[in-house]
Amino acid sequence: MLETILKNVKTVHFIGIGGISMSALAKILHSEGFLVTGSDSSDSHIVRSLEQIGIQIYKGHKAANIGDCDLVVYTAAIHDDNPELADARRRGIRCIERPVLLGEIMKFYRNAINVCGTHGKTTVTSMISVVLLECGLDPTVLVGGELAQIGGNMRLGGDEYFVCEACEYVDSFLKFFPSTAVVLNIEEDHLDYFKDINQIVDSFHHFLSLLPEDGAAFCCGDDENVSRACEGIKAKIIRYGLDGEFEYSAKDIVFDEKGNGQFILCHNGEPLSRVSLNVPGIHNVKNAVAVLALADHLELEPQAAADALGKFFGTHRRFEFKGSKNGFSVYDDYAHHPSEIRVTLQAAQNKKHNDIWCIFQPHTYTRTRTLFHDFVKVLAMADKLIITDIYAAREKDDGSVSARQLAEQIPGAVYISDFHDIADYVIQHAKEGDLVLTVGAGTIHKAADYILEKE
Repeated sequence: MLETILKNVKTVHFIGIGGISMSALAKILHSEGFLVTGSDSSDSHIVRSLEQIGIQIYKGHKAANIGDCDLVVYTAAIHDDNPELADARRRGIRCIERPVLLGEIMKFYRNAINVCGTHGKTTVTSMISVVLLECGLDPTVLVGGELAQIGGNMRLGGDEYFVCEACEYVDSFLKFFPSTAVVLNIEEDHLDYFKDINQIVDSFHHFLSLLPEDGAAFCCGDDENVSRACEGIKAKIIRYGLDGEFEYSAKDIVFDEKGNGQFILCHNGEPLSRVSLNVPGIHNVKNAVAVLALADHLELEPQAAADALGKFFGTHRRFEFKGSKNGFSVYDDYAHHPSEIRVTLQAAQNKKHNDIWCIFQPHTYTRTRTLFHDFVKVLAMADKLIITDIYAAREKDDGSVSARQLAEQIPGAVYISDFHDIADYVIQHAKEGDLVLTVGAGTIHKAADYILEKE
């Protein structure tokens, strides 16, 4: 199928192939018979999984890595001074960004389902994938995490459904070709690129404008910014939420001792199905309403879709249970925005527990600085709080903000830099029945492993 968009291309080189999305695209091209190579700055289980299927991967970035390839694919994290990208451009080799390739691939599916929003994209994309699979459909899936039901971060299926996340960072999703969209929420984030919330809303509006007139967008009805983004969109807008005023809603919501939601899904106020989730939190109830609204639109039998969703047990690093130690439980979560941390801690509160520990690694200096006071407010929800150094990601430390400064603003917070020292502190102070959460989008999950590995 891909020969039409990669005409005369035989060899494709991915710079930063170990990324969750890049690796998925590499697998798709490899499965279609292209010779795929790649490079990455570090080793990982994703890199090793690519090597196992025959993709050659170079460790580190050198001009020689690209060889005589016909096409180079790179991400926003790759800068112009990268030796591979610079050499490819010097030699006249065609170079495209990751979202360009992803968008082109979407054209070859009859229904490209894009999940967008500031938070929750990976979870909802995974939920949709599980529902489609359990209902007997054959979707191609790209997800920003690892999902047990597809054995990783991607699944190659038929040409009817393509399910993926659509990220707004650097306007990546404006290069896509969606036929159906799910819009979860819109908040201030990625402020190293966007200047303010108005620019972010405009970006989402432009994304929704890409939908065909006979397409559909499932939009969170109680999010004011989502409503603003929907104004003037020609595609059909279907609103969902927890409130009965929306086309799809949840009523009679209760939580079990694990914090998992149970509710009745309603369509225009009328009961449609009974839902029992196996993931915690009120935010996942709302996520489930969005997914089941989409399933109804796709004409899946409502109760069958609800039962299928009950077989979703979460994705890697999304309130993931890591194990127990000395009578306390350890979970890991990818939350790195104040709103994400809030719903994570609220979900933890619905579980049976004594004290809730939050071990937080801020993600990027820009986000920490611009949302500093929001972080202070939300992190104070935890009973016990440890803050470790900021994960720089794509940025450099300009000295304007630090994890220590954040900890100093929250009564009772402890700043600890080294992950092994964090593990020692938790082992010494956590009590039976406590719930310990490692939180952040960087490497903080390693601290959870160290805690569980301690003798």
